[in-house]
Amino acid sequence: MTEEQIIGLLTSNIIYLLAAAFIIAVIFKGIKIVPQSEKYVVERFGRLHSVLGPGINFIVPFLDVARHKISILERQLPNATQDAITKDNVLVQIDTSVFYRILEPEKTVYRIRDVDGAIATTVAGIVRAEIGKMDLDEVQSNRAQLITRIQESVETAVDDWGIEVTRAEILDVNLDQATRDAMLQQLNAERARRAQVTEAEGQKRAVELQADAELYAAEQTAKARRIQADAEAYATQVVAKAIQDNGLEAAQYQVALKQVESLNALGAGSGSQTIVVPANAIEAFGNAFNMLKGNK
Repeated sequence: MTEEQIIGLLTSNIIYLLAAAFIIAVIFKGIKIVPQSEKYVVERFGRLHSVLGPGINFIVPFLDVARHKISILERQLPNATQDAITKDNVLVQIDTSVFYRILEPEKTVYRIRDVDGAIATTVAGIVRAEIGKMDLDEVQSNRAQLITRIQESVETAVDDWGIEVTRAEILDVNLDQATRDAMLQQLNAERARRAQVTEAEGQKRAVELQADAELYAAEQTAKARRIQADAEAYATQVVAKAIQDNGLEAAQYQVALKQVESLNALGAGSGSQTIVVPANAIEAFGNAFNMLKGNK
């Protein structure tokens, strides 16, 4: 086949070739394959027409245009630091980090220009507002509660932008040096107060235990006296019974026995002693001896 024949063949079939090329172009233009991590915002004549999800999608070629390709993966804003004043007028620096993802790309595209900047500004304002409602001690101790409140407030603020805030974190709460020094002095004063309270409670407990010990000793002494009194009462009762049964001799015997016991105790003392013996001491010894023999 000569060159002229080839040119003639192409010239006679040019319409078919153009039609085939057009069909192929239409097919490629009408089919959109969207990755799993993205969504496409389709415009028709400059207006929002549809949002294409992951997979194979069909559009009208040359009329519909996939104008915006939006990633739906979770994103992290750069860590931000902002100043805030607590309820008790303490200046703090808050380091925050926010994670979010786009749920409705059509809202994100047509309602906000700079998504990251808008969210960062919103978070900064909400953090300052929430910190201003709390004392410094509450900020330090209730960080989880503060994070929850910040996340809820941010979610409400960005809802019109088709965004979901998945997580908000407070990375650190920094204080200036003057505030740190004041807190350290307060901490030392609190420790000293607790030490004094502990010492006072210990002294109080010692006094209570001493009082309990003295009370216990007094109770035991009273019991001993009561037992002794009961014993003496019993002895007196026995003597009285003996006197009643034996008459005057029993009484004389008891008197003489007491005298003998007293002289024995006096003579048993240590050291040099001068003992004055009554005139009737010998007689008392004799009477006691005779009575003892009689009792035997």
